Amino acid sequence: MTTPSDEPGPGRPLGPALGTPLDPSPAPPLDPSLGRLFEQPFDRAGTGSSKWARTGGGAAGVIAMGLADMDLPGPPAVAAALRRRAGHPAYGYTVCDPAGRSLVARWYRERHREEIDPAWVLLLPFGPRTAVRLLLEAVRPAGPVLFPTPEWGGFAQLCRAAGLPYRELPLARDAAGYRLPLDAFAGQRAGAVLLSSPHNPSGRVWTAAEVRALAGAAARAGAVLISDEVHGDLTHPGHRHPVAVAVAGPYRERTVTLNSVGKTFNTSGVPSCFALVPNAALRERITGVMAGYGLWEGGLLEQVVQGAALRRGGPWLDALLNHLAAARDRLTGLLGTAVRSAPEASYLLWLDAAALGLPAVGARAALLERCGLEASDGADFGPGGEGSLRLNYALPEPVLAQALERLKRL
Repeated sequence: MTTPSDEPGPGRPLGPALGTPLDPSPAPPLDPSLGRLFEQPFDRAGTGSSKWARTGGGAAGVIAMGLADMDLPGPPAVAAALRRRAGHPAYGYTVCDPAGRSLVARWYRERHREEIDPAWVLLLPFGPRTAVRLLLEAVRPAGPVLFPTPEWGGFAQLCRAAGLPYRELPLARDAAGYRLPLDAFAGQRAGAVLLSSPHNPSGRVWTAAEVRALAGAAARAGAVLISDEVHGDLTHPGHRHPVAVAVAGPYRERTVTLNSVGKTFNTSGVPSCFALVPNAALRERITGVMAGYGLWEGGLLEQVVQGAALRRGGPWLDALLNHLAAARDRLTGLLGTAVRSAPEASYLLWLDAAALGLPAVGARAALLERCGLEASDGADFGPGGEGSLRLNYALPEPVLAQALERLKRL
């Protein structure tokens, strides 16, 4: 949101023009019918979907399983909130509602059983990728940026765009899947450490001990740990996501957690996120960097979507997690040892192309040609990603069944 100097900006008091504050009513109880939302066909035709554009719009029956975007209907509560807000013809500059900080803290208390100080919360009117870029600028890294690999390719792209040197450290892997390469961080000097938690592309949930140890390694290296936790609310039943700022212990002041309702509630088309920043000086630097780009906390539709999702989206999310866990079990049962690391969160499956009978080079094109399934190329996830594919299984039941039948051809 751009705010000129003569309009409401950071620190300005809220007035009657702000409108109705965030709804303080409690979240509704679980509605069993929500699960049926994911059993029906879901047509994204005419919506400008980036995911389906990668397939030529689904031409020739191709199923899009590449981009990390769910082919599932979002929470009814978000749709209702957008309809209500759109009904008011005031679409001008808005200020940030500070009640949103307490709402984020309540979300962490109720969903993750962690106490987050509302003062740590920054409510950002842009997506997580932009947030990582601005965080790197605010951290002012004096050394290289470190992150494990294979890893979401955005980290490398952002470092290159910022002109920052970076080093990719190979992930460890055991019988259960990936583990953080903590020994590789020993003795390193760095300006920042980046982490996707849970892991993108494998859906691995790092343990609290691993995250705490990594925060310690980052601190000893003179770095700040930036933990990108946009898949953290999508932890499957039976697993618990470690919120970095909550588990970092004595290293909390050098730790940042980044999260968003975009991945959790499938609302990435209205970009927003929030950062948990315990260090007050770093919070001030972040808001200063934002102001330099004409950005302020809040946002009109961003606040509407985030407020509705965090306050009333819990029952929808519970139904979604049950659907994702069931889909995961069906796919891993079919693909067996081709799964490189057992997914414990989100909707991503990281596969060994050779174990599927696909060529290590050109696996994505081969899968598309043989099965009509569009995936992400493992090479896009840096060293260690070659010869792999990432499949997104957040599909409605009829499409998921088709994908399973096609995979049986391999």
